[in-house]
Amino acid sequence: MALVDANIVLRYLLDDHPELSPKAVELIEEKDVLLPMEAACEVVYVLQKVYKVDREQIQQYLGELVNRQLVAVEKPDVFLKALECYSTTSLDFVDTLLWAYHAVDQQEILTFDKKLRKHIEKM
Repeated sequence: MALVDANIVLRYLLDDHPELSPKAVELIEEKDVLLPMEAACEVVYVLQKVYKVDREQIQQYLGELVNRQLVAVEKPDVFLKALECYSTTSLDFVDTLLWAYHAVDQQEILTFDKKLRKHIEKM
């Protein structure tokens, strides 16, 4: 399984480059690829901050990639739960990942971030 970077996923999702987008489609749809969490965080950040894609659309885009098994992620349950949380809160994606590690895997999360801690305590 090959690791895929944020740029390939972005070209695939946005279909915005005449040369690179078709190559991204070929790579994602014809190879077994793994999207590392670090690259997934970059995808979310770029979609939100650069392309102004709303949170619900980001959840739909990335959730569909995982659910259709076009890309694998290291912890799909945690990743999808983080996307769900991200689409309905104002937490940044990294914080929703931490929250999801707690929600799904009961991981203890140590943080000084009051907003994240409050969200964790709501569970």
